[in-house]
Amino acid sequence: MKTFKTRFYGCKDEELPSVCKFAAFSLSRDMADFKAYSPKFNPEYLTGYEDRIREASGIIEPLSETLEIKLITQRFRKTYDELIGQVNRLSGYIKLAQLNQSISLADFGITYLRKSIAVHDAEGIVQALHTIIANIAKYQKELIVQGMPEDLALGLTGASASIANDKQKQFEITSNRKHIVQLNVDSFNGLYTQLNEILAVGKILYHTSNPLKLQEYTLH
Repeated sequence: MKTFKTRFYGCKDEELPSVCKFAAFSLSRDMADFKAYSPKFNPEYLTGYEDRIREASGIIEPLSETLEIKLITQRFRKTYDELIGQVNRLSGYIKLAQLNQSISLADFGITYLRKSIAVHDAEGIVQALHTIIANIAKYQKELIVQGMPEDLALGLTGASASIANDKQKQFEITSNRKHIVQLNVDSFNGLYTQLNEILAVGKILYHTSNPLKLQEYTLH
Protein backbone atom coordinates (compact mmCIF):
# COMPACT_ATOMS: atom_id res chain seq x y z
CA MET A 1 0.00 0.00 0.00
CA LYS A 2 1.39 3.37 -1.06
CA THR A 3 1.90 5.99 1.61
CA PHE A 4 1.57 9.71 0.95
CA LYS A 5 4.42 11.90 2.03
CA THR A 6 3.62 14.81 4.32
CA ARG A 7 3.66 18.29 2.82
CA PHE A 8 5.37 20.89 5.02
CA TYR A 9 3.52 23.77 3.37
CA GLY A 10 -0.11 24.72 3.78
CA CYS A 11 -0.62 26.61 0.52
CA LYS A 12 -1.69 24.98 -2.75
CA ASP A 13 1.05 23.22 -4.70
CA GLU A 14 0.74 25.66 -7.60
CA GLU A 15 1.04 28.63 -5.22
CA LEU A 16 4.38 27.61 -3.70
CA PRO A 17 6.63 28.60 -6.65
CA SER A 18 4.89 31.98 -6.90
CA VAL A 19 5.44 32.72 -3.21
CA CYS A 20 9.06 31.64 -3.54
CA LYS A 21 9.56 33.99 -6.49
CA PHE A 22 8.54 36.94 -4.32
CA ALA A 23 11.15 35.96 -1.76
CA ALA A 24 13.76 35.48 -4.50
CA PHE A 25 13.17 39.03 -5.71
CA SER A 26 13.50 40.44 -2.21
CA LEU A 27 16.62 38.40 -1.49
CA SER A 28 18.25 39.53 -4.73
CA ARG A 29 17.58 43.15 -3.88
CA ASP A 30 18.74 42.80 -0.27
CA MET A 31 21.65 40.45 -0.91
CA ALA A 32 24.20 42.85 0.62
CA ASP A 33 22.32 42.89 3.93
CA PHE A 34 21.86 39.12 3.94
CA LYS A 35 25.51 38.48 3.09
CA ALA A 36 26.62 40.83 5.85
CA TYR A 37 24.47 38.82 8.27
CA SER A 38 25.77 35.44 7.10
CA PRO A 39 28.17 34.36 4.32
CA LYS A 40 25.72 31.57 3.55
CA PHE A 41 23.67 34.08 1.60
CA ASN A 42 25.61 34.75 -1.59
CA PRO A 43 24.91 34.78 -5.35
CA GLU A 44 25.34 30.99 -5.52
CA TYR A 45 22.71 30.54 -2.82
CA LEU A 46 20.29 32.73 -4.77
CA THR A 47 21.02 30.93 -8.04
CA GLY A 48 20.39 27.55 -6.43
CA TYR A 49 17.13 28.82 -4.95
CA GLU A 50 15.93 30.18 -8.29
CA ASP A 51 16.82 26.88 -9.99
CA ARG A 52 14.66 25.01 -7.48
CA ILE A 53 11.78 27.40 -8.14
CA ARG A 54 12.02 26.80 -11.89
CA GLU A 55 12.13 23.05 -11.32
CA ALA A 56 9.03 23.21 -9.11
CA SER A 57 7.20 25.36 -11.68
CA GLY A 58 8.06 22.87 -14.41
CA ILE A 59 6.68 20.00 -12.34
CA ILE A 60 3.42 21.78 -11.56
CA GLU A 61 2.81 23.37 -14.95
CA PRO A 62 4.59 21.60 -17.81
CA LEU A 63 4.41 23.78 -20.93
CA SER A 64 2.63 21.12 -22.98
CA GLU A 65 -0.07 20.63 -20.36
CA THR A 66 -0.42 24.36 -19.77
CA LEU A 67 -1.03 24.83 -23.51
CA GLU A 68 -3.57 22.00 -23.53
CA ILE A 69 -5.47 23.55 -20.60
CA LYS A 70 -5.48 26.89 -22.43
CA LEU A 71 -6.88 25.30 -25.59
CA ILE A 72 -9.55 23.47 -23.58
CA THR A 73 -10.60 26.74 -21.93
CA GLN A 74 -10.84 28.41 -25.34
CA ARG A 75 -13.02 25.59 -26.67
CA PHE A 76 -15.25 25.81 -23.60
CA ARG A 77 -15.81 29.53 -24.16
CA LYS A 78 -16.52 29.08 -27.87
CA THR A 79 -18.98 26.25 -27.22
CA TYR A 80 -20.71 28.17 -24.43
CA ASP A 81 -21.15 31.22 -26.69
CA GLU A 82 -22.60 29.07 -29.46
CA LEU A 83 -24.97 27.36 -27.03
CA ILE A 84 -26.40 30.69 -25.87
CA GLY A 85 -27.47 31.49 -29.42
CA GLN A 86 -28.86 28.01 -30.03
CA VAL A 87 -30.85 27.90 -26.80
CA ASN A 88 -32.32 31.35 -27.48
CA ARG A 89 -33.51 30.19 -30.92
CA LEU A 90 -34.87 26.97 -29.44
CA SER A 91 -36.80 28.94 -26.81
CA GLY A 92 -38.40 30.90 -29.61
CA TYR A 93 -39.53 27.78 -31.43
CA ILE A 94 -40.94 26.38 -28.18
CA LYS A 95 -43.02 29.51 -27.70
CA LEU A 96 -44.14 29.58 -31.35
CA ALA A 97 -45.32 25.99 -31.00
CA GLN A 98 -47.00 27.00 -27.73
CA LEU A 99 -45.30 24.08 -26.05
CA ASN A 100 -44.59 26.26 -23.05
CA GLN A 101 -48.24 25.83 -22.14
CA SER A 102 -47.65 22.13 -21.52
CA ILE A 103 -43.95 22.08 -20.60
CA SER A 104 -42.07 24.96 -19.00
CA LEU A 105 -38.66 26.14 -20.15
CA ALA A 106 -37.34 24.88 -16.83
CA ASP A 107 -38.74 21.38 -17.43
CA PHE A 108 -37.46 21.48 -21.00
CA GLY A 109 -33.95 21.99 -19.54
CA ILE A 110 -33.36 25.46 -20.91
CA THR A 111 -33.45 27.37 -17.60
CA TYR A 112 -30.86 25.05 -16.04
CA LEU A 113 -28.70 25.24 -19.16
CA ARG A 114 -28.66 29.04 -19.04
CA LYS A 115 -27.75 29.03 -15.36
CA SER A 116 -24.99 26.49 -15.93
CA ILE A 117 -23.55 28.47 -18.84
CA ALA A 118 -23.55 31.63 -16.72
CA VAL A 119 -21.34 30.00 -14.07
CA HIS A 120 -19.32 27.86 -16.53
CA ASP A 121 -20.55 24.64 -14.92
CA ALA A 122 -19.56 22.01 -17.50
CA GLU A 123 -21.26 19.12 -15.71
CA GLY A 124 -24.46 21.13 -15.36
CA ILE A 125 -24.38 22.07 -19.04
CA VAL A 126 -24.00 18.45 -20.15
CA GLN A 127 -26.82 17.38 -17.84
CA ALA A 128 -29.12 20.12 -19.13
CA LEU A 129 -28.28 19.29 -22.74
CA HIS A 130 -29.27 15.66 -22.20
CA THR A 131 -32.67 16.82 -20.97
CA ILE A 132 -33.07 19.27 -23.86
CA ILE A 133 -32.08 16.74 -26.50
CA ALA A 134 -34.58 14.23 -25.11
CA ASN A 135 -37.35 16.85 -25.16
CA ILE A 136 -36.48 17.93 -28.70
CA ALA A 137 -36.93 14.31 -29.79
CA LYS A 138 -40.27 14.16 -27.95
CA TYR A 139 -41.60 17.37 -29.52
CA GLN A 140 -39.67 17.25 -32.78
CA LYS A 141 -42.67 17.44 -35.12
CA GLU A 142 -44.16 20.48 -33.43
CA LEU A 143 -40.81 22.30 -33.36
CA ILE A 144 -39.85 21.55 -36.96
CA VAL A 145 -43.19 22.91 -38.15
CA GLN A 146 -42.23 26.22 -36.54
CA GLY A 147 -38.90 26.30 -38.40
CA MET A 148 -36.49 24.53 -36.07
CA PRO A 149 -33.62 23.02 -38.13
CA GLU A 150 -33.74 19.23 -38.09
CA ASP A 151 -30.03 19.10 -37.22
CA LEU A 152 -30.34 21.32 -34.13
CA ALA A 153 -30.41 18.34 -31.79
CA LEU A 154 -27.38 16.88 -33.58
CA GLY A 155 -25.47 20.12 -32.98
CA LEU A 156 -26.40 20.08 -29.29
CA THR A 157 -25.31 16.45 -29.04
CA GLY A 158 -21.94 17.37 -30.54
CA ALA A 159 -21.55 20.24 -28.09
CA SER A 160 -22.38 17.96 -25.17
CA ALA A 161 -19.80 15.39 -26.30
CA SER A 162 -17.16 18.09 -26.82
CA ILE A 163 -17.68 19.56 -23.35
CA ALA A 164 -17.69 16.14 -21.68
CA ASN A 165 -14.49 15.08 -23.48
CA ASP A 166 -12.67 18.30 -22.63
CA LYS A 167 -13.81 18.11 -19.01
CA GLN A 168 -12.38 14.59 -18.83
CA LYS A 169 -9.08 15.77 -20.34
CA GLN A 170 -8.98 18.64 -17.85
CA PHE A 171 -9.52 16.18 -14.98
CA GLU A 172 -6.82 13.84 -16.26
CA ILE A 173 -4.28 16.66 -16.55
CA THR A 174 -5.08 17.95 -13.06
CA SER A 175 -4.97 14.44 -11.59
CA ASN A 176 -1.66 13.73 -13.30
CA ARG A 177 -0.16 16.94 -11.92
CA LYS A 178 -1.21 16.03 -8.39
CA HIS A 179 0.37 12.60 -8.80
CA ILE A 180 3.63 14.08 -10.10
CA VAL A 181 3.73 16.61 -7.27
CA GLN A 182 3.23 13.82 -4.73
CA LEU A 183 6.22 12.01 -6.22
CA ASN A 184 8.25 15.19 -5.76
CA VAL A 185 7.07 16.19 -2.28
CA ASP A 186 10.61 15.98 -0.91
CA SER A 187 11.76 18.53 -3.46
CA PHE A 188 8.84 20.84 -2.69
CA ASN A 189 9.39 20.51 1.03
CA GLY A 190 13.04 21.42 0.49
CA LEU A 191 12.05 24.52 -1.44
CA TYR A 192 9.61 25.48 1.30
CA THR A 193 12.31 25.00 3.94
CA GLN A 194 14.62 27.32 2.03
CA LEU A 195 11.85 29.86 1.67
CA ASN A 196 11.35 29.88 5.43
CA GLU A 197 15.08 30.31 5.94
CA ILE A 198 15.06 33.44 3.78
CA LEU A 199 11.93 34.80 5.47
CA ALA A 200 13.32 34.18 8.94
CA VAL A 201 16.54 36.10 8.25
CA GLY A 202 14.59 38.87 6.52
CA LYS A 203 12.47 39.31 9.65
CA ILE A 204 15.61 39.49 11.79
CA LEU A 205 17.22 42.08 9.53
CA TYR A 206 14.24 44.38 9.14
CA HIS A 207 12.22 43.79 12.31
CA THR A 208 12.83 47.32 13.55
CA SER A 209 14.78 49.01 10.78
CA ASN A 210 12.43 48.75 7.79
CA PRO A 211 8.71 47.99 8.31
CA LEU A 212 8.02 47.86 4.55
CA LYS A 213 10.67 45.23 3.91
CA LEU A 214 9.54 43.38 7.02
CA GLN A 215 6.14 42.95 5.39
CA GLU A 216 7.77 41.32 2.35
CA TYR A 217 9.37 38.72 4.57
CA THR A 218 6.16 38.07 6.49
CA LEU A 219 4.24 36.12 3.89
CA HIS A 220 2.59 33.78 6.33
